[in-house]
Amino acid sequence: MNLTKSYIDKKVYPVKHQTVDIDGISIFYREAGNPAAETILMLHGFPSSSHMYRKIIEGLAEQYHVIAPDYPGFGFSDTPSIADFEYTFDNISIVMKQFIKTLKLKQFYLLMQDYGGPIGMRIATADPGLIKGLIIQNANLYLEGLGEWPQKMKAYAEQKAFEELAAFKNYLLSPEGIKEQYIAGAFHPDKIDSVAYLTDNAFFDRAHVREIQTVLMNNYASNFPKYPEWQAYLKKFQPRTLVLWGEHDKFFSKSGGSAYGKDLNNVEIHFFNGGHFMMEEYPEEATSIISAFLNK
Repeated sequence: MNLTKSYIDKKVYPVKHQTVDIDGISIFYREAGNPAAETILMLHGFPSSSHMYRKIIEGLAEQYHVIAPDYPGFGFSDTPSIADFEYTFDNISIVMKQFIKTLKLKQFYLLMQDYGGPIGMRIATADPGLIKGLIIQNANLYLEGLGEWPQKMKAYAEQKAFEELAAFKNYLLSPEGIKEQYIAGAFHPDKIDSVAYLTDNAFFDRAHVREIQTVLMNNYASNFPKYPEWQAYLKKFQPRTLVLWGEHDKFFSKSGGSAYGKDLNNVEIHFFNGGHFMMEEYPEEATSIISAFLNK
């Protein structure tokens, strides 16, 4: 076998799959890269886990230190019952803050997608000194960014059509609904790896996980009153920010991505012809843009 010099010289950092105990809850996380390099903390969305970042972790690990945890009730982390753990965005953020402290992360770039937005912003506003910059992928902080599906749920609630509302939420937790969240809005649906949504569904099939997800989904409205606080954080601290946005996302519309330009002076926004999980469709492009942003 002939190996080129560039390949031989290239430092390879395999992805490690690890767990850490946080107040009696086993938290799974993926870690790769040189710990002495800049750290990127990746916070995943719904209905996924750190698995959603698998396509970009290895590429970014060539230059950066990457950490991607699974929240309680998600992925390979513990799934305490709703009687043993209160599944709210506040509580999951507390667990993630303790995770950061336990791993002794001093400063990092925060990559947030979907649920990662409200969890990450709770972390950022509680301790702004931790944040070197933000990388945002379809994580909404503006009311104008609420897309087709949130508007649909809002209409059901206002009409007191609670059966229809419950049915739609149950659909989003179903195998068909999980798949649609990946496929909807994709320009190249053939590039969406079926392993992604089949893995999410397998995690959801575990005992009482769909019940956990229903409780947390019902708590999502607790994030809306915090939007002004998070926008004020952006205005005051002006973190360097990169926005990567699938413009056909049924959860968060294109205007949600554009809205970051209202409050940030140092923001770079890229729109993709894709949906909620655009990194499944454009992993090489996302890795390249993130690397260029961090290298500036």
